Amino acid sequence: MRWIADDPDQASRDELTRVLANAMGAAPGAVDDLADRMSGMLRFGTAGLRGPVRAGPAGMNVAVVRRATAGLAAWLGRGGPRGTVVVGRDARHGSEAFCAAAAEVLAGAGFTVRVLPSPLPTPVLAFAVRELSAVAGVQITASHNPPADNGYKVYLADGAQLAPPSDAEIEAAITAAPPAISVPTAAGAVPQDVTEAYLDRVGRLPRGTARTLRIALTPMHGVGGETAVLALRRAGFTDVHVVASQAAPDPDFPTVTFPNPEEPGATDALLALAAEVDADLAIALDPDADRCALGVPDRTRTPARAHADPDSRGGGAATWRMLTGDETGGLLGDHLLRSGGYPDPLVATTVVSSSMLASVAAGYGARFAETLTGFKWIVRGGPGLVFGYEEALGYCVDPDAVRDKDGIAAAVLACDLAATLKAAGADLDDRLDELAVAHGVHATLGVSLRMEPAARDAAVERLRARPPEGWSVARPAPDVLVLRRDGERLVIRPSGTEPKLKAYLEVVEPVTDLAVAKATAATRLEALRREVDALLSA
Repeated sequence: MRWIADDPDQASRDELTRVLANAMGAAPGAVDDLADRMSGMLRFGTAGLRGPVRAGPAGMNVAVVRRATAGLAAWLGRGGPRGTVVVGRDARHGSEAFCAAAAEVLAGAGFTVRVLPSPLPTPVLAFAVRELSAVAGVQITASHNPPADNGYKVYLADGAQLAPPSDAEIEAAITAAPPAISVPTAAGAVPQDVTEAYLDRVGRLPRGTARTLRIALTPMHGVGGETAVLALRRAGFTDVHVVASQAAPDPDFPTVTFPNPEEPGATDALLALAAEVDADLAIALDPDADRCALGVPDRTRTPARAHADPDSRGGGAATWRMLTGDETGGLLGDHLLRSGGYPDPLVATTVVSSSMLASVAAGYGARFAETLTGFKWIVRGGPGLVFGYEEALGYCVDPDAVRDKDGIAAAVLACDLAATLKAAGADLDDRLDELAVAHGVHATLGVSLRMEPAARDAAVERLRARPPEGWSVARPAPDVLVLRRDGERLVIRPSGTEPKLKAYLEVVEPVTDLAVAKATAATRLEALRREVDALLSA
């Protein structure tokens, strides 16, 4: 009852009152529902908050957002002066109310508050933090989570996500915050649109001059569609076809089971459109547009576009495949370094991503950093960063503007690369082959095994203490285990959100004959997968 009394939102009070009444009346499942909602506050991690939209301390609601913002405001103001904080949102359930709640608390704490005027991509909020010289930014978003979820993401003055110990300090401040109904609030937040400045910056990203490219695009019911089309147009790419059924923001994500381009089936509508319009490149953004996935004609089933019948446009016969995050990361990193113009460039990726980028960097005499997982580490990989990526479809292609993953900027740069290659009679698969010949075939695979935490932790400790014969072992972080042997790597870490153990496999096969090397790498990767299954289930 105390939480209900302290909740400033009438709808949430009514919702939790109904849940309580159902539990007291022994309605089926009601006791478990109440216990789950009251199991504790949502944890404030390095990405902020994320959870189901529902009443109670273990959900995303106005009361939780107020207390989280009060804690953030106390932490930001611990030195005295108050600066500007920017607040933005996506189009999920609850986002508008949560955005308003955060803005009111920040204004009540004495900060100058600027609110993005409409649902906009997360990279626009990250850009706004640096563009407006803000002390922090808050984006209300659950990225590619299921429709029932929402979240609260924090950027600091450098435009990057939180990194320890800031997250723990803010969580402590949230714990010390007063009840939500007692948190001071005020009006005075001012709308501010930085979209034009963002588009101008992204529009200048292309390195080449070619612009002839047909693009199929989906924002996957998220907020990135309009901004992405405008960004591509600003960069000179005007032949863009958007998946009509997924073009408008829709918090229910009705055409996809799970709104994540990595999920099986999520890009089916995109690839059908790409084949229908005979596109050169397919692009899928996740719902808040910080991730980007690329699709290309599948040359293993159909001839490469460069060799196709020039009169076949519109035939819709080509089959397509989505590139892996590692393939796209290698392509974009190579493209940026190949274009030159950096005095002492650094590129970075994570310990679970392909080692191809390290080899590419060495080929250009560039510096390379391998970090722990997450963009909070990638963008802090060192001075002179020009590119960073993680295998989960995140790419930072303009760190001076957006110090986080930016799916729209990555899409523009990918179009620049694809158009440049097309003008030379080549395509992205040709460039991937070129990289393989120069650096070896790097074949990667991610495997997730559902395991309860105790069994999961025991498996990791067993491998650390007694690594299989022939493998060296390293532990770059308490929850990450890296095993290596000649031409092969295995990274194991527990999922931070699910009872799963994640394994990231890589084999590197030198190339004499490319076709033979690809086949050999595929065979080795499958053998490694079977070996890993046995290791983790022992």
